[in-house]
Amino acid sequence: MIRICRTNLLTMVLVSLGLLFVALPAMAQDDASGGKAKTPSQAVLANWNDVGRKLLDMASDWPEAKYSYRLTPEVRTFQEVLLHIAGSNYDLINHLAGKKLGDDANDPKVESYKTKEQTIAFLKKSIEDGAAEIQKEGDAGVTAHLSPWIGYTEHMGEHYGLLVAYYRANGVVPPESRPKK
Repeated sequence: MIRICRTNLLTMVLVSLGLLFVALPAMAQDDASGGKAKTPSQAVLANWNDVGRKLLDMASDWPEAKYSYRLTPEVRTFQEVLLHIAGSNYDLINHLAGKKLGDDANDPKVESYKTKEQTIAFLKKSIEDGAAEIQKEGDAGVTAHLSPWIGYTEHMGEHYGLLVAYYRANGVVPPESRPKK
């Protein structure tokens, strides 16, 4: 039994040293660039807002006449993808906030968001409400809910990638890939 404890202790020390060697270069980079390492809530917020901004740019840029475009007959329309993202965001936000802040249906009905402007407003509000919840939770709350925050941010990113395919299939360069002015 003592041997098992020593083995566990040795493993913990080696893992800790390994993490230290991985973290030190990152910390040195932050110091070298003059930047300060982000807190967990700052890092999650920055990623959430970055993906959200890219989606909102696409939602605004895509012509309303093509909001009903489908990449293939089996997939969601451009608009349905945006509504799905916003509804999924609210699935997380409503749960963490403990109250209903928005429509958390997995696939909100297009009939409820008939125009491009209504769709963009719903998506924008879901991103803003998510950002507000991250700020409200702070580091302790975000750390406690880190897996869902990362998962739902990744979910937005996956659908961003899907919408890039919608752009490319129509011979259009997505806003994020265009030359900067």
